[in-house]
Amino acid sequence: QLTESGGGSVQTGGSLRLSCAASGRTFSRENMGWFRQAPGKDREFVAAMYFNGFRTYYADSVKGRFTISRDNDKSAVYLQMNSLKPEDTAVYYCAGGGWINIRSYSSWGQGTQVTVSP
Repeated sequence: QLTESGGGSVQTGGSLRLSCAASGRTFSRENMGWFRQAPGKDREFVAAMYFNGFRTYYADSVKGRFTISRDNDKSAVYLQMNSLKPEDTAVYYCAGGGWINIRSYSSWGQGTQVTVSP
């Protein structure tokens, strides 16, 4: 089970930190990712991290602004989002067991809403 938290409403230029808590799984052996879905749009890749934290990958749209991290002792993955823009408004999902391709993931959280106002 994956449970996201930390969403909310901020103004342009603000920051938020999303958290995803994992339970009932071998978290330390799973790659983890973050995706987002804006109203009327497909779910899209945001960031991913290898199971051991040694490799990360970001969508071009968030590179330099967002940072993915994980704490395997706490079975948690995080997404630090800085310099937020209105186009970052979406429901953000964490996912486990895949890499960049959305179809590669086997587990999903319920999502947390992020709203960025102009």
